Formats: sequence, structure tokens, C-alpha cells
Amino acid sequence: MAILIFLSSVPGLALAQGANPDADVKRLLSSPEFKQAAAFIESDYERFVQELIALNEIPAPPFKEQARAKAYADLLRKAGLSDVAIDPEGNALGVRKGTGPAGGPMLAVVAHLDTVFPEGTNVKVTRQGTRLAAPGIGDNTRGIALLLAVVRAMSAGRMRTTKDVLFVGNVGEEGEGDLRGVKYLLRQGPYKDRIKQFIAIDGQEPSSITRGGVGSLRYRVSFKGPGGHSYGAFGLVNPAFAMGAAIAKFSKLQVPSNPKTTFNVGVVSGGTSVNSIPAEVRMDIDLRSESCAELKKVNEAFLGLVKQAVDEENAARSTREGKVDADPKLIGDRPCGETPQSSAIVQTASAVVTAFGMTPRYAISSTDSNVPMSMGIPAVTIGRGGPGGRAHAPDEWTDVERRGSIEAITMATATITAAANMR
Repeated sequence: MAILIFLSSVPGLALAQGANPDADVKRLLSSPEFKQAAAFIESDYERFVQELIALNEIPAPPFKEQARAKAYADLLRKAGLSDVAIDPEGNALGVRKGTGPAGGPMLAVVAHLDTVFPEGTNVKVTRQGTRLAAPGIGDNTRGIALLLAVVRAMSAGRMRTTKDVLFVGNVGEEGEGDLRGVKYLLRQGPYKDRIKQFIAIDGQEPSSITRGGVGSLRYRVSFKGPGGHSYGAFGLVNPAFAMGAAIAKFSKLQVPSNPKTTFNVGVVSGGTSVNSIPAEVRMDIDLRSESCAELKKVNEAFLGLVKQAVDEENAARSTREGKVDADPKLIGDRPCGETPQSSAIVQTASAVVTAFGMTPRYAISSTDSNVPMSMGIPAVTIGRGGPGGRAHAPDEWTDVERRGSIEAITMATATITAAANMR
């Protein structure tokens, strides 16, 4: 999950070839098949709540999502999907066949299985009325539970789509997971050449459509030197001084507020004792921008400042026992990108939001959609519903009030079905 930055809600441009997503969505919502699906969603509400609780109580800490993935694959299979599997990266996935030719273009719909909470966290859900509280209950267990509800609703309504739809509970969205699940899905997975559209379920607001990806680069920079006794070896180069100088220079870097571009020093560590010149110190750095060009600029500036700080330290003190050097290691790369507001998938999602009496709000964020956007695959992230709060905190909560929950599932069902070209 990441903070949303909302863009202007200017009406979208007309689609090419005379397409009319508003009319298509209205036709979909008035169809007997969709009405049957919507009625099923209402009748299936309690199962949605119970699956949300049950899935949340299966721990899914970073890089250890296996137990939840296995349970989720079983639920995808029971929901009627074919070719259900857990891929080598740990994503649980299954296919709902369309009416188009075998091996044709495919829509991927994902919700991430992982949470930010470490192994051993108590993930037991507490309930007060319709309010559920537990680590990860909203972000993103609610998303994966919603996906199951959508699969069952499409089957109950006997809804036909031209494209196959690939439903995925993916791993590695949070933190140092670095979007590894979706990167594998789109770059190495068995469906990588077939996925031509992409929808992620993340965030609360059903009216929010994320069509821009905030890019980020994360580094762990190690500064190394000869080390020595703080008194006896005084005068030798010191990696801590080089790192301190790099941080000071970094803090004065000028970046634009629009497009929003940010930088941070999040962790510093190293050394052995108070009376030792350290042989190694480290810092973890986060660089972000809404703009690919600005992210490249701040990245180049940062790496230049590190080199400058090292050169200055080697010039300022003795290198008779060796020089200070720096090794910036990339530990995170969430690519930036954008899906144009005029694209069919954004227009379709907007038409659904409008049809449900809301105003579409277009956002830039950091979600699984970053990866397809960076590859030129039309992608959006849509909300899982709420309300909720305290995301990434131990007292995280989400409200499963009946009317709002049913509406969010129904809207997601409409968006996914329309994107997959219902006939």
C-alpha cells in the first residue's frame, strides 16, 4: 500500500474507433446475467466476511506467504477456476476461460497476499459489529477476499467474456518484496506474453482509479575503509565521515514539488565500538518520483554526491592504510509509469464508477500496477472498499458494513467483466 496522490478529474478523452464505455457499462449493468450476478453477491455476503477473517488468520509475512498462497489456491479451485497453480515465485493463480480463441489476449486481475508484518505477529481478527480489526485485514486481505467474491459472482451470473481472465493472489507487493510477484508474472510467468490488460485490487476507495505509478529506487550504500583505533590510528580516513558528508550533501538536494519527487535516509548502521574507527558503515536510501525523468535525475545526483563525499574524505585524511570507498547496492526498484486517461481500461473503470453514482478520482500511487505500466501494458488499480484505517499498524481495521461491501464487490465485478469484453 502507498499514499495516493489524486490527479485532476477532467473528463476522459473519447476512445478511438467509436467505442462508448459509458453505453457499454450501462448495457452490462442492465443485462440479465449481471443482475443475476449482483443478486448472488448479496446472497454471498456472509461467505465474503468469513473468508476475509479466515484468510487474515493465515500469516503472510514478507517472503513467507506460502501457507496463505496454498489456502488461496484451494479457494480459487473451489470457486471454479481452471489451471489453478502456485507459480515458482509463490503467486496463486487460476484462469476463467473466455469465448475467444485459445491462447489469445488475457486480462490479469491481482490482489496481493502479503502483509508488512513480520513472522510471529498475532493476526487473530477481533470483531465489533461490522468492524474487523487485525494486522493486514484491510491491506490487503480484503482485496484477496473480494477477488474470490468476484469469481463466484461471474460464475453465478453465467457471465461470458471474450478474453480469458487470470485471477492472481500475488506475493511481494509490500516493502522489500519489491513487486517480485507481479514482476515474475509479467516477465517470466507462463502467461507473460498473453497479458494485455491488468487490474490490481488495492486501496480503499471504490471511486479511486490509480493510473500512474510512483517510481522508487532504494539503495543500501556501504562505506568501507581500513578502520583502526580511535586514538592510535587517528588521522586515517574514516568511512563514517564520508557517509556523514554524503548525508549532509544529500539533505540539500533540490527536487521539484511537481512532479512530486522525494528522497530519504531511512536507516544508518555499522561500526564496532565507540573507540574504533569503523571499517564499515551503511545507510539505506529511498528515492521516489511521479516522473520517470525526475527519478532518473535524483538517482544520478545521489550517486554523484556519494562519489564526491568519498573523494573528499580520501583527500582530507591519510590513506596510508587504504582508501575509503562506497558500494551503492540497489535493493529496491519499483518502476514508474502511466496509463493514459484516454485508454480503454481507464475509461471503462471510470464508466463503472460513474454508473454507480460516484465521481472518478484519478490517482498516482505505488502498487502492483507499476510493473505493467512500465512495460506499456494498460493497467489500473481499483479500490477494495471500506471504510478502514490504521493500515500497516497492529490495530489496522476495516468495516464490512453490508451495503458498502456489496457495492464494492459489485463495482469490481462490473469493471473486470467490462474490461474482459463481455458478450
